[in-house]
Amino acid sequence: MVNIKELDEIKKTIKNFFEKTTLEVEVDFSFPKDETIPVKIKTPDPKILIGHNGQTLFEIQHLLQAISKRKIPGDFHIDLDVNDYKEKKIEYLRETARSAADEVALIKKEKMLEPMPAYERRIIHLELSQRKDVKTESVGEGAERKIGIYPR
Repeated sequence: MVNIKELDEIKKTIKNFFEKTTLEVEVDFSFPKDETIPVKIKTPDPKILIGHNGQTLFEIQHLLQAISKRKIPGDFHIDLDVNDYKEKKIEYLRETARSAADEVALIKKEKMLEPMPAYERRIIHLELSQRKDVKTESVGEGAERKIGIYPR
């Protein structure tokens, strides 16, 4: 966990990064949870920072993490979100999981979801892990890895 001085340095680093982008952004920091430092960005043009399927967002998050780790060698993680994209994406994935599982349970036939990154597959697996009528399994390789939902 980072101390107050280290947290202030991380905040300064992140603010400086966004100032240099010349994008119109508002940076807001939430209280750290465990080793995670939540950073919320508000901007009138979120597509530039989010990118296709959130790829740019995760690359910026990774870059901010690397820059911050060079200055503060500690055990922390930066969780960057732009205009609540991640929050909305998680709710969408959960709803997709429930809907697909209901369909599988009803028609007793497997359903394959579209390929998705590991963190998205994890959300689906967790959402359906308590259900007794379906089971999930990740199938495929690399960028084509997806989730199969099967009746029990």
